[in-house]
Amino acid sequence: MSSLRSPIWHAIESFYGLFAPNPPPRVRDPSKPMQVICVGLPRSGTESLQKALLILGYDYTFHGWDMLNESPHRMNAWVALARRKYFEPYSQPITAADFDALLGHAVAVTDAAANSFATELIEAYPDAKVILNTRRNTDAWHASVMSNIVAVNEDWLKWLLCWFNADLWWQWHVHQRVLWPTLFRCPDFRYLRSGVEPFGHTIHKHHSDMIRELVPTEKLLEWHVEDGWEPLCEFLGKKIPEEKFPRANDKDGFRTRVETDLEKLGEKAVLNMLAILVICVTLGLYHWMR
Repeated sequence: MSSLRSPIWHAIESFYGLFAPNPPPRVRDPSKPMQVICVGLPRSGTESLQKALLILGYDYTFHGWDMLNESPHRMNAWVALARRKYFEPYSQPITAADFDALLGHAVAVTDAAANSFATELIEAYPDAKVILNTRRNTDAWHASVMSNIVAVNEDWLKWLLCWFNADLWWQWHVHQRVLWPTLFRCPDFRYLRSGVEPFGHTIHKHHSDMIRELVPTEKLLEWHVEDGWEPLCEFLGKKIPEEKFPRANDKDGFRTRVETDLEKLGEKAVLNMLAILVICVTLGLYHWMR
């Protein structure tokens, strides 16, 4: 992961940062504290859990998709926070104020923000309840990460297009170069396979063990998406809803979300790429004909 510390990557981030929005930090309403932190790894029912918490009244519950799609986005700020955690060991600890600047509108959090900053969130919000959402079958979980998240990481077309649209670049950078590679301890940050394939099962176990050590038993629920409403509602002190437990983000759903995001920004990226190509060809012809 040392390459992301290089001046080159700092310069690249600074360049794309010129095109990133700079919204004011969010401010948390004291009457709406952070209440639930769902720290399970990706592909562990994170979106189903988000939908369930919204039904139970935890509005808003922040998910990794929100990191990519909220407007204006704060992906550059998430990258800066990740740099503080993983690449700047002598920086100040990440505090509730730091998280509130990004999550001040949310009373619950799941997926990328929660699992990548699990330790820091638990320390920042000691009164929040913690849900460790996992899959019963870790082999199935590992296969799901490989066939979904790693598959996106190995899509060269998406990688190419991201260089020609700033929003698309930040979408790729925050997840595919920063959060997921650090979470899965990838020896080469460019290739998720380098961490997920050999170390995925071990990281799954170590992550779960770490959460169990950090969180008192009375504040921790170990939950599988197959468990549905009952243990979740009992833990949170909520009445079981009449509607069925939501199911979301299966393999087809994940790919649809990825393709939808690409469709929104990919056209602009293609146009930008063609414009740059035309400019380069024109300059080349001009130089050749002089």
